[in-house]
Amino acid sequence: MNEALDLNKIREKITHLDQQLLTLFAERRALTLNVAKSKAHQIRPVRDQQREQELLIRLITEGKKLGLDAHYVTSIFQTIIEDSVLNQQAYLQTLTNPNMQEPTVSVAFLGDKGSYSYLASHRYFSRRAEKIIEHGCQSFAEIMQQVESGMVDYGMLPIENTSSGSINEVYDVLQHTNLSIVGEITQPIEHCLLTAVNSKLANIRTIYAHGQPFAQCSNFLDKQSDIRIEYCESTADAMAKVYELQDDSVAVIGSEEGGNLYQLQALEKSIANQTENHSRFILVARKPIDVAEQIPAKTTLVIATGQKPGALVECLLVLKNKGINMCKLESRPIQGRPWEEMFYIDVEANLKHATLQEAVSEITEQTNFIKVLGCYPIEHISPTNVPSSALT
Repeated sequence: MNEALDLNKIREKITHLDQQLLTLFAERRALTLNVAKSKAHQIRPVRDQQREQELLIRLITEGKKLGLDAHYVTSIFQTIIEDSVLNQQAYLQTLTNPNMQEPTVSVAFLGDKGSYSYLASHRYFSRRAEKIIEHGCQSFAEIMQQVESGMVDYGMLPIENTSSGSINEVYDVLQHTNLSIVGEITQPIEHCLLTAVNSKLANIRTIYAHGQPFAQCSNFLDKQSDIRIEYCESTADAMAKVYELQDDSVAVIGSEEGGNLYQLQALEKSIANQTENHSRFILVARKPIDVAEQIPAKTTLVIATGQKPGALVECLLVLKNKGINMCKLESRPIQGRPWEEMFYIDVEANLKHATLQEAVSEITEQTNFIKVLGCYPIEHISPTNVPSSALT
């Protein structure tokens, strides 16, 4: 056989190159940590998007000389830049909050291994702790109780989804807690139809899932006939049930990554209503944190204005006049007080900054109740824009 076409030798070379790439990625990541250390003393923002754009344009140009597609190069290095930014933010936060420098953390989340909350917890702490002690819970209230009682350090709660919207039950439990929001993470939601044994879609008669995945995959489910829906407390519970049954007529909606933990296989992939489907999770703890000056911050407020005409508008005008961007507004009924509502507001600002402190003071004068639920780093890293001219 021609040595140039020997498949085994080709694979050996690819494996060798992959190992070299991993080594280089690790070296590059270590250098970005040194960048964070220098910024810690200079109080410079973590992101320099002009430099990021210049870097991408240069890499695209060099890549074209090597026969590499511009979109391919952009995708790779946008991921590298995102990783660099998140690692720098995690490092700077540990300097600002020394108590967060713990090798082992305990986290409560909904469901068991394989649930989206489980995946979000591991993804969040992969940059912050060496070991996670997992505490699967059956309800959001139980998660809060675990943190409030000191049984665990943190609680991971899904707060909204790009497809099905806000998760009202979480907002409702936030009304009755003294916990603080100390972090957030956006988790890609890639719904699949999973089975424990080889099967066909035509054979499926029962689908297990948590209520949220059902809502997010309604278009796919509407096209199926003679299928019974079984609701479960969590995606993990649903996957465990399907694995236990070992039946070719049952399936579960969940992630392929989570399904692998239960030896499940994907029968149908990408079944969500939206191809870009993400859930935002918040992390709660017993004590608030400070956010480093170099890191973009988000602050969550909850207010009650009473039934006064224009009261909410006046509060929002305070934010507008101060130049503070509101990125989320959610209303929930106040239990025991018919027709009155709490308003949850997310703003992109650091609570330590005088502008936001002034805004909170002014809003306080116009409300019956106001509380800061937490100030925390913005975890979502928007990709650096590249001019279309550079991609062609």
